[in-house]
Amino acid sequence: MKKNLIVAQSGGPTAVINSSLRGVIQEAMRHPDEIGSVYGALNGIQGILEERIIRLDNQFPTAEAFDLLAHTPSSALGSCRYKMPTPEKGDGQYAKVLEVFRKWNIGYFAYIGGNDSMDTANKIAEYCHQHGQEIRVIGVPKTIDNDLPLTDHCPGFGSAAKYIATSLLEIAADADVYPVKSVVVAEIMGRNAGWLTAAACLAREAGSYAPQLIYLPEVAFDTDQFLEDVRAQLEQYDSVVIAVSEGVRLADGSYVAESMQSGQVDAFGHKYLAGVGKYLEQLIAARIGCKVRSVELSVMQRAAAHLQSATDRQEAARAGEEAVKALLAGHSRMMVAYHRVSNTPYLIDFILVPLREVANVEHKIPREWISPAGNHVTAEMVRYLLPLIQGEDFCPTQNGLPRHFCLDKSVVRQ
Repeated sequence: MKKNLIVAQSGGPTAVINSSLRGVIQEAMRHPDEIGSVYGALNGIQGILEERIIRLDNQFPTAEAFDLLAHTPSSALGSCRYKMPTPEKGDGQYAKVLEVFRKWNIGYFAYIGGNDSMDTANKIAEYCHQHGQEIRVIGVPKTIDNDLPLTDHCPGFGSAAKYIATSLLEIAADADVYPVKSVVVAEIMGRNAGWLTAAACLAREAGSYAPQLIYLPEVAFDTDQFLEDVRAQLEQYDSVVIAVSEGVRLADGSYVAESMQSGQVDAFGHKYLAGVGKYLEQLIAARIGCKVRSVELSVMQRAAAHLQSATDRQEAARAGEEAVKALLAGHSRMMVAYHRVSNTPYLIDFILVPLREVANVEHKIPREWISPAGNHVTAEMVRYLLPLIQGEDFCPTQNGLPRHFCLDKSVVRQ
């Protein structure tokens, strides 16, 4: 009897997470002799536990519908930040997952997400394996943070990097209008890894002078040195643009802007971060006294599907396709990953890596890719980043605005 496939999305959205969803659905539909129905779970693992399941393989009558999905930002299936306990502490939840899988004749499960999502996929895969269930589980990587290990980069990162570099270009152009000393601090996402903030350096590849300073979580932040860095740049330029990760920390491990944060945490114990841009704005105003403002890119950097990297979108779709191929080939407890073959010409292979080696592990920027002073990045970082932002394929529009695909989220019943 043919088995059905179910796919879900989890964690923070990206501009291309739906391209991976497209890849999963399309590839599954290419194998009608091996895969029965293709289902989606709403809001990640929560949707499976609560049996909020929709049919996917009947919602794409044309290739144009798939294209529209790929140009739609955020998670079409909805997301969650739900932490599965260990099987020893929450066996009932795992038993429920298996019950749902059996009820819906699920033999294949593709989970699209980042670090925490791969932890969930790993736990479910191991539980199925240990209980002798023939249910295969493959993780599809997704994170703008680019911090998953064992993969050269992550789907979603290239598009976010393109948006950040473009935004810094535009911020610098605006800041350079008036002949007065001024500073702009751009706060960019990145809790423990600074990949996104590092991508701001690409603005200089387009001929901009900015950003002159970049600060990342990988290097301890020194407030006095920061002020000296800013003063030195103001001696050379009328306007100074600074890119800073939201998660920069002092030498004692505390967040630079900890006094401005709520202290609240998510289901995985991660603190909600915000405020470092405003903190540094106030610090510069008090200690240097020039015109200064802060800009927080916030969710815009992960939702800008109108500025997708074509490379990112195409690779994300391939990652979804490769996940289905891996499931049909008998693989489980693995994640699809990128292996970079060369920079010039840019070429990657798709490989499989063990979920247990990915779950809850963060991949940070190598120290040698950060300047010795800790306030910028090296040429190696630029060489790594440039291929990931290449290509444009402008999104479909209606009345001058982007068109988005909307799934029919009517829950089906067995």
